[in-house]
Amino acid sequence: MIIDTTKMSSRGQVVIPLDLRKGINEGDKLIVIRKDDEIILKKSIPEDAILSEKSFAKTWLNKEEDEAWKDL
Repeated sequence: MIIDTTKMSSRGQVVIPLDLRKGINEGDKLIVIRKDDEIILKKSIPEDAILSEKSFAKTWLNKEEDEAWKDL
């Protein structure tokens, strides 16, 4: 696991630190999920496999995910 910090600009832009950008290329779409005070970035899946908002909520908003992220 890699952990780093970044800042948000006055225009709301955030730079993803270089070590965390592996596998993410210019123009790739990212999914942004906000749950309370957590913000999660996830690389988007190909457009032909797009999931609904309800599917994402089922995947991300559950006790198992909460447990996995609680110590971060």
